[in-house]
Amino acid sequence: MVNRDSDRDPVLCSSMSVITTAAEPGQVLGFCDFEGRQVEDGVKASRGMRSWKWYFSRVMHLSLCWFWLCPRRRRAKRPGRLRDLWNYGRVILNSLYFNALTNWDTVLDSMFEPVYWLVDNLTRWFGVVFVCLVIALTSSVVLIVYLCVLPLIVDTYPTHWILWHLCYGHWNLVMVVFHYYKATTTSPGQPPQEKSDIPTVTICKKCIVPKPARTHHCSICNKCVLKMDHHCPWLNNCVGHFNHRYFFSFCLYMTMGCIYCSISAKDMFLDAYNAIESYYQTPHPPFTSQERLFHKSLLYLWVLTSSVALALGGLTIWHAVLITRGETSVERHINRKEKKRLKERGKVFRNPYHYGKINNWKMLFGVEKSSHWLTRVLLPSSHLPCGDGIVWDSPPHRKEAMAI
Repeated sequence: MVNRDSDRDPVLCSSMSVITTAAEPGQVLGFCDFEGRQVEDGVKASRGMRSWKWYFSRVMHLSLCWFWLCPRRRRAKRPGRLRDLWNYGRVILNSLYFNALTNWDTVLDSMFEPVYWLVDNLTRWFGVVFVCLVIALTSSVVLIVYLCVLPLIVDTYPTHWILWHLCYGHWNLVMVVFHYYKATTTSPGQPPQEKSDIPTVTICKKCIVPKPARTHHCSICNKCVLKMDHHCPWLNNCVGHFNHRYFFSFCLYMTMGCIYCSISAKDMFLDAYNAIESYYQTPHPPFTSQERLFHKSLLYLWVLTSSVALALGGLTIWHAVLITRGETSVERHINRKEKKRLKERGKVFRNPYHYGKINNWKMLFGVEKSSHWLTRVLLPSSHLPCGDGIVWDSPPHRKEAMAI
């Protein structure tokens, strides 16, 4: 209520405005309407007594002051800038590689990722160089055989041996050239890029497409390959479902051709080597420049074919073992780890793609009847392999549950 005994007149405001007067502290003022009449607000307080609103406002004021001062206190006790950066870097590093499956293999792969990138790009660009090198070396060997070895064979060997060398040598050459051309130009096969109902095992994290069984991503070709074996720089192509036969046949026939040249030119090589040794004797033997070139060519032929026969022969035997087991080079490493893991649990690993030793070879070469061993294996053939490389049926005798 407004004190009417006060010496000061209240100031009348507009309608429903607050009256300003010299009230005592703690006294609640009223309102006046446009006629100047005073309206009580229903709250009175005697002198020396404070309302609950006043206490509430003081508590809120102290709380705001407390929260306003807390950040200043924390800033005074914060660690240095260097420690903040270190902690922030640790959080970022953990967020990049940490998950439930993190192990040292994942950490090492992350550390060597720049090395893998460099090797992949160098292999991709040098693939053309390797293909040209294969063509150049093979052409040089063929040229030496036609100019040096075959004329000597025709002049000195019996007729039946001449026919043997002519028939076998040309057949082997045709098989090498045909299978190398097909291995380099035939696509290994890719899974469908659009949506389909094909059975898949997982999703490729790089292609973001479904991956069927036995499909793996090639970082050099930057695509998923059906039944991927490996990326061959000498072919500048991946070895997969549709060109696996061409790759193995090329390795086989090239090894056979190198062994053939090495054995056939062995006596010629020894004579040429002894002739070259005599170059450094005094007096010098009366060899013409053409004879010297002939000797050095035979030496080059024998050394190159013998070296390739050893290196490529070992690779061919290794792939023959994998084919017999029904595995690829990639699956060899996967199955070995899986076999070790199941052995620790007391279980036995069975390869779900092992159809038997003979059947594995039939599937590789596409042999469906006995005559195909001649028409599809011993002669050039462009037939497709068995299956589409997407769906793989389990062998009839391995329908039981197996660990894969």
